[in-house]
Amino acid sequence: MRRGSVWPSAFQLVAKTDVPAVTGPCLKTQTDGHISTESQLQPSAKSEQVGAQLYQNLACVSESCNVYVLLPSRGICEAFTVKSSVSSCYFFIRSSSSKMECEWKPDEQGLQQILQLLKESQSPDTSTQRSVQQRLEQLNQYPDFNNYLIFVLTKLKSEDEPTRSLSGLILKNNVKAHYQNFPNGVSDFIKSECLQNIGDSSPLIRATVGILITTIASKGELQNWPELLPKLCLLLDSEDYNTCEGAFGALQKICEDSAEILDSDMLDRPLNIMIPKFLQFFKHSSPKIRSHAIACVNQFIISRTQALMLHIDPFIENLFALATDEEPEVRKNVCRALVMLLEVRLDRLLPHMHNIIEYMLQRTQDQDENVALEACEFWLTLAEQPVCKEVLCGHLSQLTPVLVNGMKYSEIDIILLKGDIEEDEAIPDNEQDIRPRFHRSRTVAQQHEGDGIEEDEDEDDELDDDDDTISDWNLRKCSAAALDVLANVFRDDLLLHILPLLKELLFHPEWVVKESGILVLGAIAEGCMQGMIPYLPELIPHLVQCLSDKKALVRSITCWTLSRYAHWVVSQPPDTYLKPLMTELLKRILDSNKRVQEAACSAFATLEEEACTELVPYLAFILDTLVFAFSKYQHKNLLILYDAIGTLADSVGHHLNKPEYIQMLMPPLIQKWNQLKDEDKDLFPLLECLSSVATALQSGFLPYCEPVYQRCVNLVQKTLAQAMSQPDQYEAPDKDFMIVALDLLSGLAEGLGGTIEQLVARSNILTLMYQCMQDKMPEVRQSSFALLGDLTKACFQHVKPCIADFMPILGTNLNPELISVCNNATWAIGEISIQMGPEMQPYIAMVLHQLVEIINRPNTPKTLLENTGTTRWQC
Repeated sequence: MRRGSVWPSAFQLVAKTDVPAVTGPCLKTQTDGHISTESQLQPSAKSEQVGAQLYQNLACVSESCNVYVLLPSRGICEAFTVKSSVSSCYFFIRSSSSKMECEWKPDEQGLQQILQLLKESQSPDTSTQRSVQQRLEQLNQYPDFNNYLIFVLTKLKSEDEPTRSLSGLILKNNVKAHYQNFPNGVSDFIKSECLQNIGDSSPLIRATVGILITTIASKGELQNWPELLPKLCLLLDSEDYNTCEGAFGALQKICEDSAEILDSDMLDRPLNIMIPKFLQFFKHSSPKIRSHAIACVNQFIISRTQALMLHIDPFIENLFALATDEEPEVRKNVCRALVMLLEVRLDRLLPHMHNIIEYMLQRTQDQDENVALEACEFWLTLAEQPVCKEVLCGHLSQLTPVLVNGMKYSEIDIILLKGDIEEDEAIPDNEQDIRPRFHRSRTVAQQHEGDGIEEDEDEDDELDDDDDTISDWNLRKCSAAALDVLANVFRDDLLLHILPLLKELLFHPEWVVKESGILVLGAIAEGCMQGMIPYLPELIPHLVQCLSDKKALVRSITCWTLSRYAHWVVSQPPDTYLKPLMTELLKRILDSNKRVQEAACSAFATLEEEACTELVPYLAFILDTLVFAFSKYQHKNLLILYDAIGTLADSVGHHLNKPEYIQMLMPPLIQKWNQLKDEDKDLFPLLECLSSVATALQSGFLPYCEPVYQRCVNLVQKTLAQAMSQPDQYEAPDKDFMIVALDLLSGLAEGLGGTIEQLVARSNILTLMYQCMQDKMPEVRQSSFALLGDLTKACFQHVKPCIADFMPILGTNLNPELISVCNNATWAIGEISIQMGPEMQPYIAMVLHQLVEIINRPNTPKTLLENTGTTRWQC
């Protein structure tokens, strides 16, 4: 007899059985709802004894009977066949413990204490919650505490649902954290209770049980719980709606969390049975069940699961049949399926593409915004397909106004954005609204005509219309992104359909409509730039006027849209557009609305990147505004202000190195520098800013150099020490402190040149850099190689004694799969070669082969190719 997971046997048993299992202290064979035989067995009975007893019991069983067998007090789970002269049946011996499943009863006093604890945990008082959390942690030391939790969830039906559900969620957290320590009896009891109560009459309790089931399954228990999937699939056929819906809810969660293992040989590929089963429920009378069924199958589209690919045609036919379903959740899942199929099985959709496009046009205008959002994703995905232009060109006249209409703020958007509040600069930021910032490591480019501007290989071109305080993704953003990508596909051909709409939108009396028109203008900027040029002399002055609109949301979107046309503005005579735009943007940087401040600061940073030294005549005016903003900004916008100042320094370079400019700029920066603690993540943007400023000011940064240098060295040393002392617990993002400090040191070395020599001589930076060059995190190595190159240029006398240690490390990092790391390593080798001259000969063999491979590699990025070519020539 086989032990463990025997999927086919277990599944066939459950699939053929429609009566519940009998519990009890003895072996019972149940047929058609009546106990036909009962035999006493010892708890220690061997499998062979069990089989023999079952054989005897079957003597009175007719051939048509369905049989369930429960053997209490067994710690194993088996499936096997017993053949008799009368019938052939599958038997399922369920893992159970008579103590836990049949005899366990809670201590009444203990139960009341736990119920009281659950009530208290729902208190809004933080001190009460802290106390409850401590007591819960103490109770976790007792194995049967989890029995109480499952008992409250499944047995105490007289309790209120929130308390029962909370008990289940606490148990779920315990499973996630400690399941491997649960005694077998406890885990078996929990599993048994879950399966018995998946059909609870309460939707909340059913959902909680489902979450608990999938959490157990995700802990690797699918292999050790072989009855789970067969049982849930059996329950789908229940005539009781609650049971069917509960089972489907659990299956959907399992499909979401364990899709990979379900499609593996580890479980004998249960999807071969489950997917055809799910497809049967696409026509179920309940919309909730139909929705579950589609959602379950949808989990396996992107992975091209073989079991689904074998049924792809009936799946698509069933989707088409549900296209106009009255239930929004069903329509949403149909749209989601079609979007994913567009990506993985375009061949199957192409014959129906005209009808699918017409359908998606309707759904993008669905009354339910969740359906409309899901449908709108279709246009984003279609734009990435080579057939996009061919299949969509005949529908542009219909699609364009649909997308444009979707770009208007909804009423709920305006409420969430507090769009009725015009002046909020004095209101402190909610710290939860400030997104965590992660530092982008320094990538070094070859210098052109004396401008040491860093080239960003990973430039983020993603459309961002500055709505980050509402949900990350909504219909407005999706519509704008779709229009953006379609503009890049159809280019100026799109203007035929857009321009008539823009004329009406941009001058509309309703601010919401006008605002959407300005967003449209920004969305098409990249793709339709050439076609828009004839209209820009009229449009740019109109947009500059809109920067003074009475509605803050209009002012903020106008900042963003103008930034999308900054390249064209800078290409014109400065007095025509650049000066008026710069003047108005600087006013908006000091706006009384925080959203406008943020948008203006970001837009001005973009203008700085485009204008570069064109801004030099206006530096006093610009610095006066940016420095004044320090006293005006709340926390969030202060971080964006650092970026605007750093970008200005990158753009105008040494032109910033004037005493009057330094006296304006440095005091507020150093004040913030002194206020922040080493572990404060606000250091990231400030250090980035100071890195750019130090490079630009050159000798002008000398009065501030030593304390900044020393703090950076300390940050690197502290981070390395923490990483070494806590190698398992120390999270990679915290290494950003080290990365940003290395980059500022690079900025100091580049800006100060040889004058940094004394600081290097008095510190252990080369030892620390040697450790950083071997760090597992690519971004750390990337920044350390940039610093090595800058120190090589600034004070090679200190680097030279370490070359024998550094060169092998540089050679092993010439891997173009990590472009930025490879680029900086290549550049550092080149700088070392320049300094070493003929003494480089012993090290050439370490790097030459890799350099030649990079040069000959197709599609090598321009910066890497330039650095490699220069370095190869030096070697």
